[in-house]
Amino acid sequence: MNKSDFIYPRGRYYGQVKPENLVFNANLQEFAQKVSYVCSLETGGKLPPEDAYEQIKALWKQLKHSKKELHIGEDPFKSPGEDAEG
Repeated sequence: MNKSDFIYPRGRYYGQVKPENLVFNANLQEFAQKVSYVCSLETGGKLPPEDAYEQIKALWKQLKHSKKELHIGEDPFKSPGEDAEG
């Protein structure tokens, strides 16, 4: 086990195996790990609450962007601009 595996452990993925799902799962796990670090630093008094909030907000925006770029949760058969009823 290398240092990176120890510091950033990855859980198995049990969902539908598609490249975009695997990439998003990795991004989601990284998000969770970083949020945990930020929360620990804030709880320990090493990071002001406002800074912690801003860091988590930035991490959330990155994850949201990743989801959009990978088209996670979108209907692959739906045309762009098509409404929910077809």
